[in-house]
Amino acid sequence: MPEPERFDKPIRDFLTFARVEAGLATATIEAYRRDLGDLCEDLGARGLTAPREVSADDLADHMRWLARERMMQATSVARHLATIRVFFRWMNAEGFIDRDPARVLERPTRWRKLPGVVSPIKMRRLVEAPAPEHGRLWQRDRAILELMYAAGLRASEVGRIRLNEYHEETMLLTVHGKGERTRVVPIGEPARDATNDYLAETRPQLARFTDGRDQHRLLLSGGGRPLERVAIWQIVRKYAAISGLEGVHPHMLRHSFATHLVQGGADLRVVQDLLGHSDIGTTQVYTHVDRTHLHDVVRTCLPRG
Repeated sequence: MPEPERFDKPIRDFLTFARVEAGLATATIEAYRRDLGDLCEDLGARGLTAPREVSADDLADHMRWLARERMMQATSVARHLATIRVFFRWMNAEGFIDRDPARVLERPTRWRKLPGVVSPIKMRRLVEAPAPEHGRLWQRDRAILELMYAAGLRASEVGRIRLNEYHEETMLLTVHGKGERTRVVPIGEPARDATNDYLAETRPQLARFTDGRDQHRLLLSGGGRPLERVAIWQIVRKYAAISGLEGVHPHMLRHSFATHLVQGGADLRVVQDLLGHSDIGTTQVYTHVDRTHLHDVVRTCLPRG
């Protein structure tokens, strides 16, 4: 009896299918690759090296392993589950397996924990922290913080903005998000003013090179090159420390943007569009309201509150 097909070829063929036939984004394919690598690592440790040997119970044990041993959050486990479902369904259709053991797996409960949020007062302290005493790039840093909070940008998104994607007169930004989805988002006067100051005084010094290294990006490094995501993380951490704020990272500016909009009465669909979420379920996490705010609403709105 021939030895069962191992995982190597199905995974290789699946990733080729995802790239060539399905046309998925590079980031999505890399996420698939990582998730399937974790799957093979866990199953291999239990002596399961071929897809035909894997049962639904084995996959359920793998999901528990991700949560308990790898200490993954529920959102990451859910993403792994989505990868496994797609992969096993594809293998079943392609004849690598006779049945799909992933079909019966239940989706974990959607993660509802409120993301880390900075209060409006503390956020103002953070975005206004850059000052001349913090070095020659302080105006650039101020523009970064203002834009990230004003438009709910990811670290990777703010670094990718090109000069012609900043529209000063209309106070709009063209943003390239996940999956190469493009959205246009408004910004307020503080972000516009900070960006204009940076463009007038700092960027000309950074863009002094003539070799095209700036790639027409709006925000540049000290060497005149596009800002990497890690550099933006370091900038946010730097000014969080200066502001006396602990545990602040770039995505918290995005979380705070969305939460402050919802608490201010913004429609959830509008917030979804501004964040570039394809699924409104992802946006709904920002509808969480703390108990103190609920009590305030009751006291204000009810005649006998």
